[in-house]
Amino acid sequence: MKSDRLLSILLLLQTRGRVTAPELAERLEVSVRTIYRDVEALSASGVPVYAERGRHGGIELLAGFRTDVTGLTADESRALFVLAAQGAHAALGLDSALGSALRKVMAALPAPHRPAAETASRRILVDATRWKGGPQRSVDLAVLQDAVFADRRLRLRYRHSGERETRTYTVDPYGLVAKAGVWYLVADRRARPRLFRADRVRSAALLDAPVRRRPGVELADAWEVLKRRVEERPGGIDATVRVRRDRLDLFLRLMAAHLSRLPEDDGESAWVTVRLAFGVVGEARQLLQFSDRIEVLAPPEVRAEVAGAATSVTDLYQRVGAGSESSTRSEGLL
Repeated sequence: MKSDRLLSILLLLQTRGRVTAPELAERLEVSVRTIYRDVEALSASGVPVYAERGRHGGIELLAGFRTDVTGLTADESRALFVLAAQGAHAALGLDSALGSALRKVMAALPAPHRPAAETASRRILVDATRWKGGPQRSVDLAVLQDAVFADRRLRLRYRHSGERETRTYTVDPYGLVAKAGVWYLVADRRARPRLFRADRVRSAALLDAPVRRRPGVELADAWEVLKRRVEERPGGIDATVRVRRDRLDLFLRLMAAHLSRLPEDDGESAWVTVRLAFGVVGEARQLLQFSDRIEVLAPPEVRAEVAGAATSVTDLYQRVGAGSESSTRSEGLL
C-alpha cells in the first residue's frame, strides 16, 4: 500500500506541480503527517522532492524532473481497458484518438499485465444506452465542445420540451455530460446552474467573452447539484395503485421515475400494491398503457383522472369507428 501511495504522490506532483500537504492527504485518504513521511521516503530514494511551508507553500518536484512511470497494478491495467460504449467517443470525434491512446497504454504496461488488460477489453463491455431508446435526434457537439475547452461563453437557441418556440440564452459552460446515452450541457445562466439537453439545442455560437464560472465550482459540483434537483423533485400527489403480478417487472421499469419506494411483495398474491408520486395529476394518464393490469386505489382525483382519460380514448375510437362505417355505407350507395 505504501509503494502505491508513493507512486500516486509522484504522479500527482508531476501532473499538477506544487500541491499542498492537506490536499494530498485528502486525495490519498491519509493524514498530513503520513504525507510528510512519504515525502521524506521519496527524497531518501533519490527523487528530488521538497516541501515549502507557509501560506503559499506546498510540495513539489525539482523543476525539469520527469520520470516514466509504468508501475500499474493488474487491476489498474484492467480498469483502463473497460471503457464505455464507443458511441460516446464517436460523438466527441475521439474514436481514433481512443484507439491510439489504448495502444500506447498497452505498450507501456508491464509485460505480465498485458494479457489481462487485453482480455478485459474483449470480455467486458459497458453500454450506457437504454434498451429500446427509439430513434435519437442527431447531435452536433462541435460548438459546445469548442466553448467548453476554449473557456468561452455561448449563445444558445434552445427549445424546451413541450414548447414550439425557441428561446435564446447566454450561458457560461462547465462541460458536457453523457447520461444514459443522452448528452447534456452543464452551464451557468446568470450565475445559476442550468441543464440543457444537447439534442434540443437548435443553434450555438461562441462569443468573444471569456466564460464566467462561479469561483471554486467544477463540472462535477454543478452536475451533482442539477442531478439532485432532478432526482429529488418532490411529487405533488401521492398515489396508490395495484398491479397484476405478470406486469409488475415491466411496470417498475417504466414507472421508475415515479416510484415512492419499492413494493413489499409476498410472492403469492395476484396483485401487488405500489405507491407512486406525481408532480401533477395529469401525469397519471401514463398508467393507461397498462390497461386493465393496473388499478388506481387512491386518491380519488387520480382515479378520476385515469378513468376520464380512458373514457376519452373510448369515445374517440367509437367516433372513428362510426365515421368509418358511415363512409362505407356511402361508398356502397355510390
